[in-house]
Order: sequence, then structure tokens, then C-alpha cells
Amino acid sequence: MAEPQGLLTIEDPDDPRLRDYTGLTDVELRRKREPAEGLFIAEGEKVIRRARLAGYEMRSMLLSAKWVDTMRDVIDEVPAPVYAVAPDLAEQVTGYHVHRGALASMQRKPLPTADDLLTTARRIVVLESVNDHTNIGAIFRSAAALGMDAVLLSPDCADPLYRRSVKVSMGAVFSVPYARLESWPKSLQTVREAGFGLLALTPAAKARSLDEVAPHRMDRVALLLGAEGEGLSTKALMAADEWVRIPMAHGVDSLNVGAAAAVAFYAVATGRPGL
Repeated sequence: MAEPQGLLTIEDPDDPRLRDYTGLTDVELRRKREPAEGLFIAEGEKVIRRARLAGYEMRSMLLSAKWVDTMRDVIDEVPAPVYAVAPDLAEQVTGYHVHRGALASMQRKPLPTADDLLTTARRIVVLESVNDHTNIGAIFRSAAALGMDAVLLSPDCADPLYRRSVKVSMGAVFSVPYARLESWPKSLQTVREAGFGLLALTPAAKARSLDEVAPHRMDRVALLLGAEGEGLSTKALMAADEWVRIPMAHGVDSLNVGAAAAVAFYAVATGRPGL
């Protein structure tokens, strides 16, 4: 089978054409550099395809040789350069063994504003200080699967388009629109003024059970979630209309924020079409 046109073989790990892929394990470097340069990294065949389907423009693609045939249709369709490299060279460039064999550098799109999303949404997630990329990815995956309309992020939340977030979400970050709130917790007032009831998820004893509150019967709901361990800040809790909790058994006091989010999203969305 002939080699696809546009495929370039690279044997030098210092080749400047591979710059988008250098040091992918350096979290501090990447989370500053990627937004500044308007790019993000999609890892694995499914995620790359989902990014393209969501309308993200490809800057380039990095493949190990055995993935060339699998990605042949993408190579033929996109004008972006495609670099074929040996697995050990990919590891030198990225800083880790690229198990899925395919990486793509994608161009970011401008984010909508919170006001844009609040106009049409009925079920939203508001995240405070969730700075773990794995948790961000898990939350977005559950939000997409369980019918949440949008995600709003406090200024210090992790980047949903960071490679780890995208990978954990299996590309669900492309399915749920999100925006960053400009100030915290002042922006929660904007959410309330848009007609949303603010429900703060907390294990506090004074919180009411989600079953009792029945958020799926509310017209517009904003579910507030805090970071792993610390939970919501006092200011966020004070800004909420209601504190809600997931009933626990066997002496367990709380769940991982990703798991808690999935349970709460189901409670918020139950009764909507398709759920």
C-alpha cells in the first residue's frame, strides 16, 4: 500500500516541526504554553476523530508507523502536516511512552461567554477550584453523558483542553460548551439573575438529600461542585440557594468529586428526554 501524500518521516527529536509535542509531561509548561499559543493536544484515534468532528482545526499530527493505516482517511482529508516517527523518538519528544500511537495538535476555538451559555441552558455545572485534570475530564464525560447543558469554571479551575483532561473525558470536553467566570464568587450572582437555582453539593449534615430537593423538577438548575478534598469554599456555600447531598451508607462520608458529579447529574437530569 502506497504511503499517503503529506506524510513526513522525522528522525531527529530536536526537529522544530515537532515543537507542539515537546515536553507533554511538564504540566506547568504545557498549561501556560498551550492556551497562550492557542493549541491543545488530542491523544488517540477516537479523541482525534471527535475533535475534528467538533470542528477543531488540526495543526499537525504525530504518528508511530503502525498507526498510519488506521489514520489514513484523516491523513488524506486534512491539509495539516503528518509526522511519522519511531516510538522511541516519540517518547524522547513528548517525555512519555505514547501508548495510543497517535497525537494531534489542534487549534483552540474562542470560548463563549458565561452570558452566552446562560441564555439557552437549563441544567449547568459550576466548578470551583477543580484543578485536577483527571477530575475535570471525568466531570465533563459525565456531564455529556447525563445531559448537562454547559459547564462554568471559576478562574482557577484546570484547563478542560489539557491533554489529560481530554483523554480522561474521551473527547466529551468537545461535546459540552463551557466558559470561564470572570470573578469569583461574584459571578454566581450572574447565574442567579439568569433564573437558576444554585444547589451546592456538600456532605455537610445540614444539607438536604438530592431526593428530597428533587432538582429534576426545577426549571433551571446550577449545580455547584468544589475541588477534591476541600470541597466548596465558605463564600460559595453562602452564595448558594440550597445545600444538597448524596445520601451515604456504611459510614462513607463522601465520594470522589468525579463520582459525586455523575450521581448528582443524574439526579438533576432524571425525567429529561433520553434519560
